[in-house]
Amino acid sequence: MSDPICPLCDRPIPANVKQSLHHLVPKLKGGKGGPTVLLHHICHREIHATLTEAELARDFHTITSLRAHPRLQKFISWVSKRPPGFLSKVPGRRRKTSRT
Repeated sequence: MSDPICPLCDRPIPANVKQSLHHLVPKLKGGKGGPTVLLHHICHREIHATLTEAELARDFHTITSLRAHPRLQKFISWVSKRPPGFLSKVPGRRRKTSRT
């Protein structure tokens, strides 16, 4: 049986690599029980470092839309050159939040 493929970066996800399920619509925005995708943990963390829950629910609730985001495109280009088991802190700055 072959390893599943991460739909964000198109690299295999070996069983011994950190992985996580991503709710395409965030649970807090009505996605509980909705579709999920299996991602590398590093890919999942980059999605949440880049986009807010509201942005994910409104504009980025498909793999196609996630892959089209400029920061995620740069991340995908960078991580696709790494081995499937590669772990790192999420590169780049975390998104700005508007907490007052």
